[in-house]
Amino acid sequence: TLGLVGESGCGKTTAGRTILGLYPSTSGVIKIDGHEIGSAKGKELLAIRRKAQMIFQDPYASLNPRWTVNAIVSEPLRVHKLLPNAKERSERVKELLNLVGMSSRLVNRFPHEFSGGQRQRIGIARALASDPLFIVCDEPISALDVSIQAQVVNLLEDLQDRFGLTYLFIAHDLSMVRHICDRVAVMYLGSIVELGERNELYENPLHPYTKALFSAVPVPDPKKDRTRHRVILSGDVPSPINPPSGCRFHPRCPIAVPKCSVDIPEWREVAPGHWTACHQV
Repeated sequence: TLGLVGESGCGKTTAGRTILGLYPSTSGVIKIDGHEIGSAKGKELLAIRRKAQMIFQDPYASLNPRWTVNAIVSEPLRVHKLLPNAKERSERVKELLNLVGMSSRLVNRFPHEFSGGQRQRIGIARALASDPLFIVCDEPISALDVSIQAQVVNLLEDLQDRFGLTYLFIAHDLSMVRHICDRVAVMYLGSIVELGERNELYENPLHPYTKALFSAVPVPDPKKDRTRHRVILSGDVPSPINPPSGCRFHPRCPIAVPKCSVDIPEWREVAPGHWTACHQV
């Protein structure tokens, strides 16, 4: 699991949707299971998308309110022609609902009859219907109650262990990201500024933005909270439509030098598996 974190509006969701081909990419190459998604069309694109699915942030808006659960979950089966027989699709829907912890007797109900947690489980069942290899989880728990969040996260972990799934876990809950992810990427204004193994990144953040972001994570122990150094950034986030030249973080960076406003920092591996883009690190 790769976690993608950053403040609201930095481009996390856009990155996830671009990877799946929902948004066109402006540069670079995106490959899923060895196949380039940008140049694929027709049946080739359909085959790639079968292997890559998405769990959306809002369980209330991501399900068609006029469709039953059976119609929602069976849609990938119909689109990808996995089970042409309607009866077989219905049986598969019941299996998927049981897989995500819901009763198969609910197949003929509509989304408005379920709670937020149940709707997200339906969304997860829909994502699993096409037997994907890769799932983009776009803040799948942010719209849920705290008591339900742990249930959904545990479900995602169980499904990953069972089916060998790869997740891109987009979130702003940094504590949850540390719990569920193996590696973490930090994004600022549309660019990845640091990438590393979970514990290495949290215990030894190097990029000044990563330090500021992680210093905002609440600490349960009041004594530790009083003694730790909290980084306060000055200024406002620039517009992503007209980003600054050079390093995009330099207008707010406490250690910026003149070079930062001119040259875009290159990726450097500062430790095994730990990458950052900063002139001063």
